[in-house]
Amino acid sequence: MKHMELRVLQYFLAVAREQSIVRAAESLHLSQPTLSTQIKAMEEELGKQLLIRGTKGSRKVTLTEEGMILRKRAEEILNLVQKTEREISFSDQVIVGDVYIGTGETDAVRFIAKAARELYKTCPGIHYHISSGNAQFVIEQLDKGLIDFGIVFGSVDHVKYNFFEMPYKDIWGVLMRQDSPLAAKEAISPEDLWDKPLILSQQGDNCGALTVWMQREISELEIVATYNLLFNASLMVEEGLGYAIGFDKIINTSGNSNLCFRPLTPKSEAGMSIIWKKYQVFSKASEKFMQIMKEQIKVS
Repeated sequence: MKHMELRVLQYFLAVAREQSIVRAAESLHLSQPTLSTQIKAMEEELGKQLLIRGTKGSRKVTLTEEGMILRKRAEEILNLVQKTEREISFSDQVIVGDVYIGTGETDAVRFIAKAARELYKTCPGIHYHISSGNAQFVIEQLDKGLIDFGIVFGSVDHVKYNFFEMPYKDIWGVLMRQDSPLAAKEAISPEDLWDKPLILSQQGDNCGALTVWMQREISELEIVATYNLLFNASLMVEEGLGYAIGFDKIINTSGNSNLCFRPLTPKSEAGMSIIWKKYQVFSKASEKFMQIMKEQIKVS
């Protein structure tokens, strides 16, 4: 790919989004032949078919496997270009701009919110963008330069990242229905779960710690489902599918909720850190946010 332009990537994404060259041409204010020629030239340049054109009766187009790969990369490239343009255009004396943060589900997002609220008093022109996902998602986004900071649990790769530990720990426990047999207990022990249908996090790092606590291999347990976001798991719990193991304070179990949370015993906690790439050049907005976070940690 020698000469592919950002403009052509935008054209391709419009076609992928609209699933129609006709509608994409209208949204881009281009003629249909012009857009078709641009997409065809892109396919020839790559030596791969990107779109499967419908028959004459159907104008719908679908992406080939190569087209889906290009769509994902094109979105990442254009997001990074837009982020860079904003950082450069805001490089004057007034600190404005965007701060991008990746994190898993954790009550520690409150720390981010408190730092942002404090900074808002002097820099109301800074905006914050939170992306949620598991540790793998956060690391990938950070490595690609799509986020400035990541919140991760457990150990940190000191070779690749700078970090500081956050003054928070999340408590592991079990999310269950109020009418479940284990709801009467104040805390949940390993043997309580050996014969129960479980819903576990997909995050691989958790399995090692869970195996130690559970005193059983994962293969010996009855795993009925896995989740990426605990909210989705809470819906499965509410419908009676099983017991979800996760962090406290993520799902609201107060008021009229049908759910309750019980901590594990022996107690199991997860510490976390804010990480960023070594030798990373921050925008003024991100640099200011880093300063505020460090000040917040000193007073917490």
